[in-house]
Amino acid sequence: MAVRVDLNVSLDGFATTTDQTPENPFGDDWGRLVAAYTATRTFRARVFGDDSGAGTTGVDEKYAHAYFAGIGVEIMGAGMFGLHQHPDDPEWQGWWGDAPPFEVPVFVLTHRSRDSIEFANGTVFHFVEAAPAEVLQRAVEAAGDADVRIGGGVDVVRQFLQAGLVDRVHLAVNPLVIGSGERIWDGLRGIENDYALHTEVAESGVAHLTFRRD
Repeated sequence: MAVRVDLNVSLDGFATTTDQTPENPFGDDWGRLVAAYTATRTFRARVFGDDSGAGTTGVDEKYAHAYFAGIGVEIMGAGMFGLHQHPDDPEWQGWWGDAPPFEVPVFVLTHRSRDSIEFANGTVFHFVEAAPAEVLQRAVEAAGDADVRIGGGVDVVRQFLQAGLVDRVHLAVNPLVIGSGERIWDGLRGIENDYALHTEVAESGVAHLTFRRD
């Protein structure tokens, strides 16, 4: 069992964007940031339900496939689930429609009490108010021998990193400059010393950096 992080980041280290509008809630920069990932065969099948076999292969596909492999529980913040945009909508069930791609229990960190939401494909959203170590203990128990992923957003990931709770960090560094947003490494000076680094560059130009504890 390992605690994992997988994020797409820009050359200047941003994993979120700031160009969102009510008409375009993700913004154009987000599409650029995740373009190589969303083009892969695994993403198209798992998230878009496209079983035609279309999508890119190669290094980006290898990491996209690994993203979903071996995960027993996901942990995410309220923002990633969409509660910041829909705080008073009891019918809001996340961004992913009737078949969220997780297919495992998901613990959503929030100060708002909500009932769990269960989907037919095995995804169950549990809404919890707990410190990182506490929610991780619950997640590890629920995951069994499988891994736990800290899915985001960036502030949530940094909290788990600051607490020394993450075993592996995979960053897909995209060759673009965003200039604003939330930067993954803010407040984490020297944390690379806790990990061994492996680097692999994809055909798309994305550099996949993997930090693992020795």
